[in-house]
Amino acid sequence: METKNSDIQSVDKILNSFKDVKKEVAKVIIGQDKIINQLLMTIFSGGHSVLIGVPGLAKTLLVNTVAKTLGLKFNRIQFTPDLMPSDIIGSEIIDETRNFKFVKGPIFGNIILADEINRTPPKTQSALLEAMQEHAVTVSGKTYKLEQPFFVLATQNPIEQEGTYPLPEAQLDRFMFSIIVDYPNVDEELEIVKKTTSFNNQDLKIVLSAEEIINFQENLLKIPVTDTVYEYAINLVRKTRPNAENSTKEIKQYLDWGAGPRASQYLVVAAKTHAVFTGKYSPDIEDVRSVALNVLRHRLVKNYKAEAEGITIEEIIENLF
Repeated sequence: METKNSDIQSVDKILNSFKDVKKEVAKVIIGQDKIINQLLMTIFSGGHSVLIGVPGLAKTLLVNTVAKTLGLKFNRIQFTPDLMPSDIIGSEIIDETRNFKFVKGPIFGNIILADEINRTPPKTQSALLEAMQEHAVTVSGKTYKLEQPFFVLATQNPIEQEGTYPLPEAQLDRFMFSIIVDYPNVDEELEIVKKTTSFNNQDLKIVLSAEEIINFQENLLKIPVTDTVYEYAINLVRKTRPNAENSTKEIKQYLDWGAGPRASQYLVVAAKTHAVFTGKYSPDIEDVRSVALNVLRHRLVKNYKAEAEGITIEEIIENLF
């Protein structure tokens, strides 16, 4: 019974911290409530996310603001066509004693903003994505551990824009969420313009520490999940595979490729975090459904028939339910 009470207290603390962080972020960011929730869900779950949207929607400001309220080291990497892997992970130089010395790159931080990740060639993208997977980098045969906690929040311009290198599906699969950042509504835009064109000095309070976030991630893993929820998440993912027995006619008709096992893992982890953020102590099927779009969106590959008929990934996912 003591353990149960302790677990309940841990969940309550996570929920209260989530509310405090949102309150601080709202001092700077107008609206974007769902985006902030999804971003914090990523961080509390220990995952990575890619934010997709046109320039000028305050994606960089949002990530920087969240980093400040969490008391984490924030590094921004602007991805360009001439960016090299060593510009991200660091390189060895010869110091004054003529010995090799490793100079750490900007990847050595807690929250890494990979700005416009699809504007750099695949070799440089791979260097970042390898660090995301391993939480370490290897230079000249030596392995260097990255700081913990470690999150990559990548921004990506829409693929239709020129001069981009779309991330391959295998690399996109390493991101927990794909988050669409849309334009603000008219009231939000009015408030944004008023706030940014007059003197506005907002002091952000640090709500959490790195140690507390790591502790939250560990406690989230302890949250119990029923077999019903596990089975629902796994079956949902399996239905996205065109060759699967239980896939729908629409999936077989419009998809070339479905989601892999990593999607099932992220569905369960994200559902746990969503449950906590909504005041529950264990996730249910509704929590899985609530996070499914962001988990599955970048893992499904449409075929030419879907493109020709104007079928969107979002429509395909909605019909899965």
